[in-house]
Amino acid sequence: MNTRHTYEMGIIGNCHFLAYVDKTTNVTWQCWPKFDSTFIFGSLLDEKKGGKFQISPTSEIQETKQYYVENTNILCTEIITNEGSYRVTDFAPRFSQFDRFYKPLMLIRKIEHIDGNPGIQIFCEPRGNYGELVPRVSIGSNHIRYQGLEDQVRLTTDIPLNFVVDSKPFVLSQPQYLVLTWGVPLEAPLQETVESYLRKTTDYWRNWVESCSTPQIYQRAVIRSSLALKLHQYEDTGAIIASGTTSLPESPGSGRNWDYRYFWVRDTYYTLQAFNDLGHFEELGKYAQFLQNIAAHNSGIKQPMYTILGDSNIPERELPLKGYKGNGPVRVGNAAYFQVQNDVFGQAILSLLPLYIDERIVKTRRMSDTKLIYQLLENIEKVMEDTDAGLWEFREKKAQHCYTYLFHWAGACAAQKIGNYFKDSNLKTLAEKTKTISAKKIEECYNPQLRCYASAVGGKDLDSALFHLVTMGYLDPSSPRALEHVEALDKALSADNRGLFYRYRHHDDFGVPDVAFLVCGFWYVSALANMNKMDKAIKAFERLLDCTNHLGLMSEDIAFGDLSQWGNFVQTYSHVGLINSAFQIDRKLNRPNFLL
Repeated sequence: MNTRHTYEMGIIGNCHFLAYVDKTTNVTWQCWPKFDSTFIFGSLLDEKKGGKFQISPTSEIQETKQYYVENTNILCTEIITNEGSYRVTDFAPRFSQFDRFYKPLMLIRKIEHIDGNPGIQIFCEPRGNYGELVPRVSIGSNHIRYQGLEDQVRLTTDIPLNFVVDSKPFVLSQPQYLVLTWGVPLEAPLQETVESYLRKTTDYWRNWVESCSTPQIYQRAVIRSSLALKLHQYEDTGAIIASGTTSLPESPGSGRNWDYRYFWVRDTYYTLQAFNDLGHFEELGKYAQFLQNIAAHNSGIKQPMYTILGDSNIPERELPLKGYKGNGPVRVGNAAYFQVQNDVFGQAILSLLPLYIDERIVKTRRMSDTKLIYQLLENIEKVMEDTDAGLWEFREKKAQHCYTYLFHWAGACAAQKIGNYFKDSNLKTLAEKTKTISAKKIEECYNPQLRCYASAVGGKDLDSALFHLVTMGYLDPSSPRALEHVEALDKALSADNRGLFYRYRHHDDFGVPDVAFLVCGFWYVSALANMNKMDKAIKAFERLLDCTNHLGLMSEDIAFGDLSQWGNFVQTYSHVGLINSAFQIDRKLNRPNFLL
Protein backbone atom coordinates (compact mmCIF):
# COMPACT_ATOMS: atom_id res chain seq x y z
CA MET A 1 0.00 0.00 0.00
CA ASN A 2 1.33 3.42 -0.97
CA THR A 3 1.48 5.56 2.17
CA ARG A 4 3.33 8.47 0.63
CA HIS A 5 1.99 11.78 1.84
CA THR A 6 1.62 14.43 -0.85
CA TYR A 7 -0.29 17.67 -0.96
CA GLU A 8 -3.30 16.64 -3.04
CA MET A 9 -4.00 20.08 -4.39
CA GLY A 10 -3.01 22.64 -6.96
CA ILE A 11 -2.66 26.41 -6.92
CA ILE A 12 -4.22 29.11 -9.04
CA GLY A 13 -3.64 32.85 -8.92
CA ASN A 14 -3.03 36.05 -10.82
CA CYS A 15 -0.11 37.74 -8.98
CA HIS A 16 -2.67 39.39 -6.71
CA PHE A 17 -3.84 36.37 -4.72
CA LEU A 18 -3.39 32.59 -4.51
CA ALA A 19 -5.97 29.85 -4.01
CA TYR A 20 -5.40 26.15 -3.30
CA VAL A 21 -7.89 23.62 -4.71
CA ASP A 22 -7.81 19.99 -3.64
CA LYS A 23 -8.82 16.90 -5.61
CA THR A 24 -12.39 17.07 -4.27
CA THR A 25 -12.75 20.67 -5.66
CA ASN A 26 -12.58 22.25 -2.19
CA VAL A 27 -10.73 25.56 -1.93
CA THR A 28 -8.71 24.58 1.13
CA TRP A 29 -6.63 27.77 1.41
CA GLN A 30 -7.16 31.27 0.08
CA CYS A 31 -6.08 34.56 1.65
CA TRP A 32 -7.76 37.84 0.71
CA PRO A 33 -7.08 40.58 -0.12
CA LYS A 34 -3.28 39.95 0.00
CA PHE A 35 -0.98 36.95 0.20
CA ASP A 36 -0.45 37.55 3.94
CA SER A 37 -4.04 38.47 4.86
CA THR A 38 -6.34 36.29 6.91
CA PHE A 39 -7.73 33.31 5.04
CA ILE A 40 -11.19 33.45 3.60
CA PHE A 41 -11.05 29.67 3.17
CA GLY A 42 -8.73 27.79 5.52
CA SER A 43 -9.81 24.17 6.03
CA LEU A 44 -6.19 23.24 5.27
CA LEU A 45 -5.42 24.25 8.87
CA ASP A 46 -8.76 23.63 10.56
CA GLU A 47 -11.64 21.77 8.90
CA LYS A 48 -14.21 23.09 11.38
CA LYS A 49 -13.19 26.75 11.63
CA GLY A 50 -11.72 27.14 8.14
CA GLY A 51 -14.93 27.19 6.09
CA LYS A 52 -15.07 25.65 2.61
CA PHE A 53 -15.87 26.28 -1.04
CA GLN A 54 -16.64 22.99 -2.71
CA ILE A 55 -18.68 21.57 -5.58
CA SER A 56 -19.45 18.25 -3.97
CA PRO A 57 -21.13 15.20 -5.57
CA THR A 58 -24.25 13.75 -3.95
CA SER A 59 -22.92 10.22 -4.39
CA GLU A 60 -19.61 8.66 -3.45
CA ILE A 61 -16.54 9.70 -5.43
CA GLN A 62 -15.10 6.79 -7.40
CA GLU A 63 -12.22 8.61 -9.02
CA THR A 64 -10.79 12.10 -9.37
CA LYS A 65 -8.51 13.65 -11.96
CA GLN A 66 -6.73 16.94 -11.56
CA TYR A 67 -4.60 18.69 -14.15
CA TYR A 68 -3.64 22.09 -15.51
CA VAL A 69 -4.76 23.34 -18.89
CA GLU A 70 -1.50 22.97 -20.80
CA ASN A 71 1.00 25.80 -20.19
CA THR A 72 -1.35 27.76 -17.93
CA ASN A 73 -2.23 28.25 -14.27
CA ILE A 74 -5.82 27.21 -14.98
CA LEU A 75 -6.73 24.13 -12.95
CA CYS A 76 -9.25 21.41 -13.85
CA THR A 77 -10.66 18.87 -11.43
CA GLU A 78 -12.82 16.00 -12.68
CA ILE A 79 -15.10 14.11 -10.32
CA ILE A 80 -16.34 10.65 -11.33
CA THR A 81 -19.23 8.98 -9.45
CA ASN A 82 -21.64 6.12 -10.21
CA GLU A 83 -24.24 8.75 -11.18
CA GLY A 84 -22.03 10.52 -13.66
CA SER A 85 -19.06 12.86 -13.89
CA TYR A 86 -18.32 16.56 -14.06
CA ARG A 87 -15.42 18.97 -14.40
CA VAL A 88 -14.64 22.09 -12.36
CA THR A 89 -12.33 24.62 -14.01
CA ASP A 90 -10.80 27.10 -11.56
CA PHE A 91 -8.84 30.23 -12.39
CA ALA A 92 -8.05 33.79 -11.39
CA PRO A 93 -8.38 36.22 -14.33
CA ARG A 94 -5.16 37.73 -15.62
CA PHE A 95 -4.74 39.39 -18.99
CA SER A 96 -3.68 42.63 -20.65
CA GLN A 97 -6.28 45.38 -20.73
CA PHE A 98 -5.81 49.12 -21.35
CA ASP A 99 -2.01 48.76 -21.36
CA ARG A 100 -1.91 47.09 -17.95
CA PHE A 101 -2.66 43.69 -16.45
CA TYR A 102 -6.20 43.04 -15.28
CA LYS A 103 -5.90 40.92 -12.12
CA PRO A 104 -8.99 41.36 -9.96
CA LEU A 105 -9.68 39.74 -6.60
CA MET A 106 -11.94 37.29 -8.36
CA LEU A 107 -12.09 33.49 -8.16
CA ILE A 108 -13.95 31.93 -11.08
CA ARG A 109 -15.31 28.38 -11.10
CA LYS A 110 -16.87 26.84 -14.20
CA ILE A 111 -18.77 23.57 -13.70
CA GLU A 112 -19.30 21.32 -16.73
CA HIS A 113 -21.29 18.13 -17.17
CA ILE A 114 -19.22 15.29 -18.68
CA ASP A 115 -21.55 12.30 -18.67
CA GLY A 116 -24.44 10.67 -16.82
CA ASN A 117 -26.63 12.57 -14.40
CA PRO A 118 -24.33 13.75 -11.64
CA GLY A 119 -25.94 15.31 -8.61
CA ILE A 120 -23.99 18.13 -6.96
CA GLN A 121 -24.14 20.47 -3.98
CA ILE A 122 -22.48 23.87 -3.64
CA PHE A 123 -20.86 24.74 -0.32
CA CYS A 124 -19.63 28.32 -0.06
CA GLU A 125 -18.74 29.18 3.53
CA PRO A 126 -16.17 31.99 3.74
CA ARG A 127 -14.63 32.99 7.06
CA GLY A 128 -12.85 36.05 8.46
CA ASN A 129 -10.21 36.74 11.13
CA TYR A 130 -8.59 33.33 10.76
CA GLY A 131 -11.84 31.46 11.33
CA GLU A 132 -13.17 33.52 14.23
CA LEU A 133 -15.68 35.46 12.11
CA VAL A 134 -18.65 33.81 10.39
CA PRO A 135 -20.22 36.35 7.98
CA ARG A 136 -23.93 37.02 7.67
CA VAL A 137 -25.45 35.68 4.46
CA SER A 138 -28.04 37.56 2.43
CA ILE A 139 -29.47 37.12 -1.06
CA GLY A 140 -29.46 39.83 -3.70
CA SER A 141 -31.06 39.85 -7.15
CA ASN A 142 -28.50 37.49 -8.73
CA HIS A 143 -25.80 37.18 -6.11
CA ILE A 144 -25.15 36.18 -2.49
CA ARG A 145 -23.60 38.66 -0.07
CA TYR A 146 -21.30 37.61 2.78
CA GLN A 147 -21.39 40.52 5.21
CA GLY A 148 -19.12 41.47 8.11
CA LEU A 149 -15.77 40.79 6.46
CA GLU A 150 -13.18 43.51 5.78
CA ASP A 151 -14.81 44.31 2.45
CA GLN A 152 -17.86 43.12 0.56
CA VAL A 153 -17.62 39.52 -0.65
CA ARG A 154 -20.14 38.42 -3.26
CA LEU A 155 -20.84 35.19 -5.07
CA THR A 156 -22.46 35.76 -8.46
CA THR A 157 -23.91 32.65 -10.08
CA ASP A 158 -26.54 31.30 -12.46
CA ILE A 159 -27.35 28.49 -10.03
CA PRO A 160 -30.55 29.13 -8.02
CA LEU A 161 -29.32 31.22 -5.11
CA ASN A 162 -31.29 29.31 -2.48
CA PHE A 163 -29.70 26.10 -3.74
CA VAL A 164 -26.31 27.60 -2.92
CA VAL A 165 -27.26 29.14 0.44
CA ASP A 166 -28.89 25.89 1.61
CA SER A 167 -26.40 23.57 -0.18
CA LYS A 168 -29.40 21.94 -1.80
CA PRO A 169 -28.62 19.06 -4.19
CA PHE A 170 -29.46 19.38 -7.87
CA VAL A 171 -28.68 17.51 -11.07
CA LEU A 172 -26.01 19.09 -13.26
CA SER A 173 -27.07 19.09 -16.90
CA GLN A 174 -25.48 22.24 -18.35
CA PRO A 175 -22.50 24.54 -17.68
CA GLN A 176 -22.87 26.57 -14.48
CA TYR A 177 -20.75 29.44 -13.23
CA LEU A 178 -19.60 30.72 -9.84
CA VAL A 179 -17.73 34.03 -9.48
CA LEU A 180 -16.54 35.02 -6.02
CA THR A 181 -15.37 38.63 -5.70
CA TRP A 182 -13.80 40.82 -3.04
CA GLY A 183 -14.57 44.52 -3.06
CA VAL A 184 -15.99 45.18 -6.51
CA PRO A 185 -18.84 42.83 -7.57
CA LEU A 186 -19.21 41.38 -11.05
CA GLU A 187 -21.73 43.53 -12.94
CA ALA A 188 -21.24 42.17 -16.50
CA PRO A 189 -23.23 39.30 -18.06
CA LEU A 190 -22.12 36.16 -16.22
CA GLN A 191 -21.64 33.44 -18.85
CA GLU A 192 -20.28 35.74 -21.53
CA THR A 193 -17.85 37.37 -19.09
CA VAL A 194 -16.53 34.10 -17.64
CA GLU A 195 -15.96 32.55 -21.06
CA SER A 196 -14.22 35.69 -22.26
CA TYR A 197 -12.01 35.85 -19.14
CA LEU A 198 -11.17 32.17 -19.52
CA ARG A 199 -10.01 32.62 -23.12
CA LYS A 200 -8.01 35.73 -22.31
CA THR A 201 -6.39 34.16 -19.24
CA THR A 202 -5.48 31.04 -21.23
CA ASP A 203 -3.89 33.20 -23.91
CA TYR A 204 -2.00 35.26 -21.32
CA TRP A 205 -0.35 32.25 -19.66
CA ARG A 206 0.47 30.54 -22.93
CA ASN A 207 2.02 33.70 -24.34
CA TRP A 208 4.02 34.08 -21.13
CA VAL A 209 5.34 30.52 -21.48
CA GLU A 210 6.13 31.05 -25.16
CA SER A 211 8.28 34.03 -24.21
CA CYS A 212 10.32 31.89 -21.78
CA SER A 213 13.77 30.63 -22.67
CA THR A 214 13.84 27.01 -21.54
CA PRO A 215 16.48 24.29 -21.58
CA GLN A 216 16.09 21.49 -24.09
CA ILE A 217 15.93 18.83 -21.38
CA TYR A 218 13.34 18.62 -18.60
CA GLN A 219 11.33 21.28 -20.39
CA ARG A 220 7.93 20.26 -19.03
CA ALA A 221 9.16 20.36 -15.43
CA VAL A 222 10.82 23.75 -15.96
CA ILE A 223 7.64 25.21 -17.49
CA ARG A 224 5.47 24.08 -14.57
CA SER A 225 8.03 25.38 -12.07
CA SER A 226 8.19 28.71 -13.91
CA LEU A 227 4.42 29.11 -13.89
CA ALA A 228 4.33 28.33 -10.17
CA LEU A 229 7.06 30.85 -9.44
CA LYS A 230 5.34 33.60 -11.37
CA LEU A 231 2.26 33.25 -9.18
CA HIS A 232 4.29 34.09 -6.08
CA GLN A 233 5.17 37.63 -7.12
CA TYR A 234 2.87 40.24 -5.64
CA GLU A 235 2.80 42.41 -8.71
CA ASP A 236 1.53 45.55 -7.01
CA THR A 237 4.85 46.01 -5.18
CA GLY A 238 7.19 43.50 -6.86
CA ALA A 239 7.75 41.39 -3.72
CA ILE A 240 8.20 37.65 -4.18
CA ILE A 241 7.07 35.39 -1.32
CA ALA A 242 8.63 32.10 -0.21
CA SER A 243 5.28 30.29 -0.18
CA GLY A 244 1.58 31.04 0.00
CA THR A 245 0.96 28.92 3.12
CA THR A 246 1.73 29.01 6.81
CA SER A 247 2.36 26.33 9.42
CA LEU A 248 2.52 23.23 7.25
CA PRO A 249 4.92 21.16 9.40
CA GLU A 250 8.41 20.26 8.24
CA SER A 251 7.60 16.80 9.58
CA PRO A 252 4.70 15.46 11.67
CA GLY A 253 4.91 16.60 15.28
CA SER A 254 8.13 18.56 14.72
CA GLY A 255 6.77 21.94 15.83
CA ARG A 256 8.69 23.44 12.91
CA ASN A 257 5.63 25.26 11.57
CA TRP A 258 6.38 28.66 10.06
CA ASP A 259 4.62 31.40 8.12
CA TYR A 260 6.26 31.80 4.71
CA ARG A 261 3.91 34.38 3.18
CA TYR A 262 6.59 37.05 3.19
CA PHE A 263 9.49 38.37 1.20
CA TRP A 264 12.95 37.02 1.99
CA VAL A 265 15.85 38.89 0.40
CA ARG A 266 17.75 35.59 0.21
CA ASP A 267 14.99 33.61 -1.51
CA THR A 268 14.38 36.30 -4.04
CA TYR A 269 17.98 36.28 -5.24
CA TYR A 270 17.62 32.64 -6.28
CA THR A 271 14.18 33.28 -7.76
CA LEU A 272 15.42 36.16 -9.89
CA GLN A 273 18.37 34.09 -11.03
CA ALA A 274 15.78 31.67 -12.41
CA PHE A 275 13.74 34.44 -14.04
CA ASN A 276 16.93 35.79 -15.58
CA ASP A 277 17.67 32.39 -17.14
CA LEU A 278 14.08 32.25 -18.36
CA GLY A 279 14.50 35.66 -20.00
CA HIS A 280 11.79 37.44 -17.96
CA PHE A 281 12.99 40.90 -16.94
CA GLU A 282 9.69 42.44 -15.84
CA GLU A 283 10.06 40.59 -12.52
CA LEU A 284 13.60 41.94 -12.13
CA GLY A 285 12.47 45.51 -12.67
CA LYS A 286 9.65 45.32 -10.16
CA TYR A 287 11.88 43.64 -7.60
CA ALA A 288 14.55 46.32 -7.96
CA GLN A 289 11.96 49.02 -7.35
CA PHE A 290 10.74 47.09 -4.29
CA LEU A 291 14.27 46.91 -2.86
CA GLN A 292 14.79 50.61 -3.50
CA ASN A 293 11.58 51.44 -1.65
CA ILE A 294 12.63 49.28 1.31
CA ALA A 295 16.02 50.99 1.45
CA ALA A 296 14.44 54.45 1.26
CA HIS A 297 11.89 53.85 4.02
CA ASN A 298 14.04 51.78 6.39
CA SER A 299 17.39 53.61 6.12
CA GLY A 300 18.77 50.72 4.11
CA ILE A 301 18.18 46.98 3.81
CA LYS A 302 18.83 45.76 7.33
CA GLN A 303 16.81 42.61 7.92
CA PRO A 304 16.30 39.27 6.16
CA MET A 305 12.60 39.59 5.46
CA TYR A 306 9.80 42.10 4.94
CA THR A 307 6.11 42.04 4.21
CA ILE A 308 4.96 42.24 0.60
CA LEU A 309 4.35 45.96 1.18
CA GLY A 310 7.89 46.42 2.46
CA ASP A 311 6.94 46.75 6.14
CA SER A 312 9.67 45.73 8.57
CA ASN A 313 7.51 44.66 11.52
CA ILE A 314 6.17 41.07 11.25
CA PRO A 315 5.22 40.02 14.81
CA GLU A 316 4.73 36.29 15.28
CA ARG A 317 1.75 34.83 17.13
CA GLU A 318 -0.05 31.52 17.49
CA LEU A 319 -3.68 30.99 16.50
CA PRO A 320 -6.31 28.72 18.11
CA LEU A 321 -6.49 26.43 15.07
CA LYS A 322 -5.93 22.66 14.99
CA GLY A 323 -3.23 22.77 12.36
CA TYR A 324 -2.62 20.66 9.27
CA LYS A 325 -3.72 17.10 10.12
CA GLY A 326 -3.65 18.13 13.78
CA ASN A 327 -0.06 19.37 13.67
CA GLY A 328 0.15 22.58 15.63
CA PRO A 329 1.04 25.23 16.40
CA VAL A 330 -0.43 27.48 13.73
CA ARG A 331 1.68 30.62 13.47
CA VAL A 332 1.14 33.87 11.60
CA GLY A 333 3.92 36.40 11.30
CA ASN A 334 7.55 35.37 11.59
CA ALA A 335 9.95 36.34 14.35
CA ALA A 336 12.91 35.82 12.00
CA TYR A 337 12.33 39.38 10.79
CA PHE A 338 14.33 40.81 13.71
CA GLN A 339 17.15 38.30 13.43
CA VAL A 340 20.62 39.31 12.33
CA GLN A 341 21.28 37.57 8.99
CA ASN A 342 24.17 39.41 7.42
CA ASP A 343 24.19 37.53 4.13
CA VAL A 344 21.28 39.76 3.00
CA PHE A 345 23.62 42.58 2.01
CA GLY A 346 25.48 40.51 -0.55
CA GLN A 347 22.26 38.87 -1.67
CA ALA A 348 20.75 42.27 -2.41
CA ILE A 349 23.76 43.35 -4.50
CA LEU A 350 23.65 40.13 -6.51
CA SER A 351 19.91 40.52 -7.09
CA LEU A 352 20.37 44.05 -8.38
CA LEU A 353 23.36 43.27 -10.61
CA PRO A 354 21.38 42.64 -13.84
CA LEU A 355 19.55 45.93 -13.40
CA TYR A 356 22.90 47.72 -13.66
CA ILE A 357 24.85 45.85 -16.34
CA ASP A 358 22.56 43.60 -18.40
CA GLU A 359 22.38 45.07 -21.91
CA ARG A 360 19.13 43.22 -22.58
CA ILE A 361 17.35 45.58 -20.22
CA VAL A 362 16.53 48.82 -21.94
CA LYS A 363 18.08 52.07 -20.77
CA THR A 364 14.85 53.42 -19.30
CA ARG A 365 14.62 50.46 -16.93
CA ARG A 366 18.31 50.10 -16.06
CA MET A 367 19.62 51.43 -12.77
CA SER A 368 22.47 53.94 -12.73
CA ASP A 369 22.55 55.35 -9.20
CA THR A 370 25.14 53.31 -7.28
CA LYS A 371 24.38 54.86 -3.88
CA LEU A 372 22.57 51.73 -2.71
CA ILE A 373 25.51 49.51 -3.76
CA TYR A 374 27.92 51.65 -1.74
CA GLN A 375 25.58 51.45 1.23
CA LEU A 376 25.32 47.66 1.03
CA LEU A 377 29.12 47.26 0.75
CA GLU A 378 29.62 49.53 3.73
CA ASN A 379 27.14 47.41 5.70
CA ILE A 380 29.19 44.30 4.87
CA GLU A 381 32.33 46.04 6.08
CA LYS A 382 30.67 46.95 9.40
CA VAL A 383 29.51 43.40 10.18
CA MET A 384 32.53 41.47 8.93
CA GLU A 385 33.53 40.27 12.42
CA ASP A 386 29.97 39.83 13.74
CA THR A 387 28.09 36.62 14.37
CA ASP A 388 24.61 36.06 12.95
CA ALA A 389 21.71 33.57 12.85
CA GLY A 390 22.77 32.28 9.45
CA LEU A 391 20.90 30.99 6.46
CA TRP A 392 18.77 28.57 8.47
CA GLU A 393 17.63 31.23 10.94
CA PHE A 394 18.75 29.64 14.19
CA ARG A 395 16.84 31.27 17.02
CA GLU A 396 19.22 30.56 19.89
CA LYS A 397 22.53 29.99 18.13
CA LYS A 398 24.86 32.52 16.53
CA ALA A 399 28.17 32.06 14.74
CA GLN A 400 30.40 33.50 12.03
CA HIS A 401 28.77 31.52 9.23
CA CYS A 402 30.65 30.50 6.10
CA TYR A 403 27.52 31.02 3.99
CA THR A 404 27.33 34.63 5.17
CA TYR A 405 30.94 35.25 4.18
CA LEU A 406 30.38 33.58 0.82
CA PHE A 407 27.70 36.16 0.06
CA HIS A 408 29.87 38.97 1.36
CA TRP A 409 32.40 37.75 -1.20
CA ALA A 410 29.85 37.23 -4.01
CA GLY A 411 28.22 40.60 -3.34
CA ALA A 412 31.63 42.26 -3.55
CA CYS A 413 32.27 40.48 -6.86
CA ALA A 414 28.98 41.83 -8.18
CA ALA A 415 29.77 45.33 -6.92
CA GLN A 416 33.13 45.11 -8.69
CA LYS A 417 31.36 44.36 -11.96
CA ILE A 418 29.09 47.36 -11.42
CA GLY A 419 32.12 49.52 -10.70
CA ASN A 420 33.79 48.33 -13.90
CA TYR A 421 30.65 49.00 -15.93
CA PHE A 422 30.33 52.58 -14.65
CA LYS A 423 34.12 53.17 -14.51
CA ASP A 424 33.76 54.00 -10.82
CA SER A 425 37.25 53.47 -9.35
CA ASN A 426 36.14 54.15 -5.77
CA LEU A 427 33.46 51.47 -5.99
CA LYS A 428 35.94 49.02 -7.50
CA THR A 429 38.44 49.68 -4.72
CA LEU A 430 35.86 49.22 -1.96
CA ALA A 431 34.57 46.04 -3.60
CA GLU A 432 38.08 44.58 -3.98
CA LYS A 433 38.84 45.27 -0.33
CA THR A 434 35.59 43.63 0.79
CA LYS A 435 36.22 40.66 -1.47
CA THR A 436 39.69 40.06 -0.04
CA ILE A 437 38.58 40.25 3.59
CA SER A 438 35.56 37.98 2.91
CA ALA A 439 37.76 35.34 1.27
CA LYS A 440 40.04 35.36 4.32
CA LYS A 441 37.04 34.70 6.57
CA ILE A 442 35.83 31.88 4.32
CA GLU A 443 39.24 30.23 4.60
CA GLU A 444 38.94 30.39 8.39
CA CYS A 445 35.97 28.03 7.98
CA TYR A 446 38.09 25.36 6.28
CA ASN A 447 38.52 22.27 8.43
CA PRO A 448 41.63 20.30 7.36
CA GLN A 449 40.58 17.21 9.30
CA LEU A 450 37.25 17.06 7.46
CA ARG A 451 38.88 18.26 4.23
CA CYS A 452 36.01 20.64 3.57
CA TYR A 453 34.56 23.97 4.67
CA ALA A 454 32.55 23.84 7.88
CA SER A 455 29.38 25.83 8.51
CA ALA A 456 31.18 28.43 10.66
CA VAL A 457 34.59 29.76 11.57
CA GLY A 458 36.44 27.20 13.69
CA GLY A 459 33.54 24.73 13.54
CA LYS A 460 33.04 21.07 12.65
CA ASP A 461 29.37 21.09 11.61
CA LEU A 462 28.62 20.80 7.90
CA ASP A 463 25.98 22.60 5.84
CA SER A 464 24.47 21.71 2.45
CA ALA A 465 24.27 25.39 1.58
CA LEU A 466 28.04 25.27 1.11
CA PHE A 467 27.65 23.47 -2.21
CA HIS A 468 27.45 27.12 -3.30
CA LEU A 469 31.20 27.49 -2.78
CA VAL A 470 31.46 25.56 -6.04
CA THR A 471 28.41 26.81 -7.93
CA MET A 472 29.16 30.47 -7.20
CA GLY A 473 32.77 30.19 -8.31
CA TYR A 474 34.59 30.68 -5.04
CA LEU A 475 36.18 27.25 -5.50
CA ASP A 476 37.51 26.27 -8.91
CA PRO A 477 35.20 23.38 -9.92
CA SER A 478 38.15 21.49 -11.40
CA SER A 479 40.29 21.78 -8.27
CA PRO A 480 41.01 18.91 -5.84
CA ARG A 481 39.70 21.06 -2.98
CA ALA A 482 36.30 21.49 -4.68
CA LEU A 483 36.09 17.73 -5.25
CA GLU A 484 37.02 16.94 -1.64
CA HIS A 485 34.57 19.53 -0.33
CA VAL A 486 31.61 18.21 -2.32
CA GLU A 487 32.45 14.60 -1.49
CA ALA A 488 32.65 15.42 2.23
CA LEU A 489 29.24 17.15 2.19
CA ASP A 490 27.79 14.27 0.20
CA LYS A 491 29.08 11.69 2.67
CA ALA A 492 27.98 13.59 5.76
CA LEU A 493 24.61 15.04 4.70
CA SER A 494 23.13 12.68 2.10
CA ALA A 495 20.57 10.30 3.54
CA ASP A 496 19.76 8.13 0.55
CA ASN A 497 22.82 8.53 -1.70
CA ARG A 498 20.44 9.46 -4.49
CA GLY A 499 20.12 13.22 -4.28
CA LEU A 500 18.24 14.03 -1.06
CA PHE A 501 20.09 16.05 1.56
CA TYR A 502 19.69 17.25 5.10
CA ARG A 503 20.31 20.94 5.58
CA TYR A 504 22.65 19.95 8.41
CA ARG A 505 22.84 17.14 10.97
CA HIS A 506 23.63 19.06 14.13
CA HIS A 507 21.26 20.11 16.89
CA ASP A 508 19.26 23.29 16.43
CA ASP A 509 16.54 24.94 18.52
CA PHE A 510 14.11 22.06 17.92
CA GLY A 511 16.40 19.04 17.86
CA VAL A 512 17.95 17.39 14.81
CA PRO A 513 16.22 17.73 11.40
CA ASP A 514 14.70 14.44 10.23
CA VAL A 515 13.67 15.31 6.65
CA ALA A 516 15.41 16.48 3.51
CA PHE A 517 15.27 20.13 2.54
CA LEU A 518 14.45 19.72 -1.12
CA VAL A 519 16.42 22.62 -2.58
CA CYS A 520 19.65 21.24 -1.08
CA GLY A 521 19.41 18.35 -3.53
CA PHE A 522 19.24 20.77 -6.44
CA TRP A 523 22.25 22.64 -5.05
CA TYR A 524 24.11 19.32 -5.07
CA VAL A 525 23.08 18.74 -8.71
CA SER A 526 24.38 22.17 -9.71
CA ALA A 527 27.69 21.55 -7.96
CA LEU A 528 28.09 18.21 -9.75
CA ALA A 529 27.26 19.80 -13.10
CA ASN A 530 29.82 22.54 -12.47
CA MET A 531 32.43 19.84 -11.90
CA ASN A 532 31.35 18.06 -15.12
CA LYS A 533 30.12 15.01 -13.22
CA MET A 534 27.14 14.81 -15.53
CA ASP A 535 26.05 11.22 -14.99
CA LYS A 536 25.76 11.73 -11.24
CA ALA A 537 24.11 15.14 -11.72
CA ILE A 538 21.46 13.76 -14.08
CA LYS A 539 20.68 10.75 -11.87
CA ALA A 540 20.30 12.97 -8.81
CA PHE A 541 18.15 15.48 -10.70
CA GLU A 542 15.80 12.79 -11.98
CA ARG A 543 15.49 11.40 -8.47
CA LEU A 544 14.38 14.83 -7.29
CA LEU A 545 11.71 14.95 -9.99
CA ASP A 546 10.05 12.06 -8.15
CA CYS A 547 9.39 14.44 -5.25
CA THR A 548 6.56 16.37 -6.95
CA ASN A 549 2.86 15.85 -6.38
CA HIS A 550 0.42 14.77 -9.11
CA LEU A 551 0.63 18.23 -10.71
CA GLY A 552 4.40 18.60 -10.71
CA LEU A 553 4.37 20.91 -7.67
CA MET A 554 6.98 20.78 -4.91
CA SER A 555 6.96 21.25 -1.17
CA GLU A 556 9.71 22.51 1.11
CA ASP A 557 10.70 19.19 2.70
CA ILE A 558 10.80 15.52 1.70
CA ALA A 559 10.79 12.48 3.99
CA PHE A 560 13.52 9.97 3.30
CA GLY A 561 12.35 6.57 2.14
CA ASP A 562 8.82 7.15 0.89
CA LEU A 563 9.41 10.70 -0.46
CA SER A 564 6.45 12.15 1.45
CA GLN A 565 5.96 15.89 1.02
CA TRP A 566 6.10 18.10 4.11
CA GLY A 567 6.69 21.76 4.91
CA ASN A 568 5.09 24.73 3.26
CA PHE A 569 3.68 24.25 -0.23
CA VAL A 570 4.14 25.38 -2.99
CA GLN A 571 7.76 26.26 -2.08
CA THR A 572 9.48 28.72 -4.40
CA TYR A 573 12.93 27.64 -3.16
CA SER A 574 12.33 24.11 -4.46
CA HIS A 575 11.08 25.20 -7.89
CA VAL A 576 13.90 27.72 -8.23
CA GLY A 577 16.34 24.91 -7.50
CA LEU A 578 14.77 22.79 -10.22
CA ILE A 579 14.95 25.56 -12.82
CA ASN A 580 18.50 26.64 -12.02
CA SER A 581 19.93 23.11 -11.94
CA ALA A 582 18.11 22.16 -15.17
CA PHE A 583 19.72 25.14 -16.91
CA GLN A 584 23.08 24.20 -15.39
CA ILE A 585 22.88 20.65 -16.75
CA ASP A 586 21.74 21.89 -20.15
CA ARG A 587 24.62 24.37 -20.42
CA LYS A 588 27.20 21.77 -19.44
CA LEU A 589 25.88 19.34 -22.04
CA ASN A 590 26.46 22.08 -24.64
CA ARG A 591 23.20 21.29 -26.34
CA PRO A 592 22.36 23.33 -29.46
CA ASN A 593 19.02 25.08 -29.69
CA PHE A 594 16.74 22.23 -30.64
CA LEU A 595 14.30 24.60 -32.35
CA LEU A 596 16.86 25.61 -34.98
